[in-house]
Amino acid sequence: AGSMHREPDVGFDPGSPGSRPGQRQAPNRCATQGSPLLKFKYIVHENLKMGSDGESDQASGTSSDEVQSPTGVCLRNRIHRRISMEDLNKRLSLPADIRIPDGYLEKLQINSPPFDQPMSRRSRRASLSEIGFGKMETYIKLEKLGEGTYATVYKGRSKLTENLVALKEIRLEHEEGAPCTAIREVSLLKDLKHANIVTLHDIVHTDKSLTLVFEYLDKDLKQYMDDCGNIMSMHNVKLFLYQILRGLAYCHRRKVLHRDLKPQNLLINEKGELKLADFGLARAKSVPTKTYSNEVVTLWYRPPDVLLGSSEYSTQIDMWGVGCIFFEMASGRPLFPGSTVEDELHLIFRLLGTPSQETWPGVSSNDEFKNYNFPKYKPQPLINHAPRLDSEGIELITKFLQYESKKRVSAEEAMKHVYFRSLGPRIHTLPESVSIFSLKEIQLQKDPGFRNSSYPETGVFVINHFTCRS
Repeated sequence: AGSMHREPDVGFDPGSPGSRPGQRQAPNRCATQGSPLLKFKYIVHENLKMGSDGESDQASGTSSDEVQSPTGVCLRNRIHRRISMEDLNKRLSLPADIRIPDGYLEKLQINSPPFDQPMSRRSRRASLSEIGFGKMETYIKLEKLGEGTYATVYKGRSKLTENLVALKEIRLEHEEGAPCTAIREVSLLKDLKHANIVTLHDIVHTDKSLTLVFEYLDKDLKQYMDDCGNIMSMHNVKLFLYQILRGLAYCHRRKVLHRDLKPQNLLINEKGELKLADFGLARAKSVPTKTYSNEVVTLWYRPPDVLLGSSEYSTQIDMWGVGCIFFEMASGRPLFPGSTVEDELHLIFRLLGTPSQETWPGVSSNDEFKNYNFPKYKPQPLINHAPRLDSEGIELITKFLQYESKKRVSAEEAMKHVYFRSLGPRIHTLPESVSIFSLKEIQLQKDPGFRNSSYPETGVFVINHFTCRS
């Protein structure tokens, strides 16, 4: 079903309620269907099933409806103001580097609704569709990057911006519909706009597939560490950790848990900008429910309370994983590379000490903990395993790796830790949409073990990040 609205053949600007002193006022005329001043035509936009904003056809409370029948509409006959690209970008919230199709602005001069009135969601989607959003022909598939149970991922290019994009094409089964991971990812990402969260550019919906158009980044953190021989500059470790926390703090303020933090889900571009990705397992925790699955978070980055079957968790589930990733960047190896749940717990307890009722209240009554019957290990100094971390780094990582989830430091608090003092005060006052690298004092350093090889063109990170799991 297409959407239909009326737009005037002749461009006009109804002007503002006030006018400049001394300006000659044109007489008001009422445009009727027989008036020579304005003639209306129908423009039909077809196949507008889902716009780039992923919103429904319903107009918001503050929006006006489409231009209605011209009968009884009073218009001020003033000199027409030309619509600029700046006007259009502001009106439709377009990316700065977009390339509007040839002739579109000229067409808009003739067929534009008043630019000083609110747009309904349907009008906005119709305009975006006319530019090229929500259409598969806007994107050129360059190469196939990977295939999963539900989705195939392509490296692509946008004709609107000439930028590389990652196209996650999710197959829709008529009986089953869209996978829940895709629905979660779309519903969360369209509302998460932050410099350290991967951008969902567009959504293309057809009968057979749902294609998510993401920004394309050069590699993931795992690939980055491999490329530098797992010997990262400690300054870069600090910059990456801060960006992880910055993105997480934004999510947690909005009650969104990521639930699948690991190096493969942290994307990095050539500037050093790090972005959280793969929100397929993420959950919006707007109400205090206690029914989450404990089969989340890749085993190596899964906190011990979840390993022992807990499903009563909140934002603290992500903070244990941050500690594991922090250690891995600093030491060049995974902290707890277990092969099974029991093996994972064994590695944790051997390093941090077997928990007791004193160190972890309630653990002695946990049936799974009692069944495993772990040896009584004493905690080892973390500095012995991560000698490149200074005392402030050791203190911070200890705050992440707390057995009792409520004792783990939050992302917001961790950003204020003295460990980040060397980055300067201005990094804490940046707007959410601005990269930390906009500050001249923030620069990526060359990693000691960096192998001088060009980035692979296959985009391995995208396979890990964008392909739906079985």
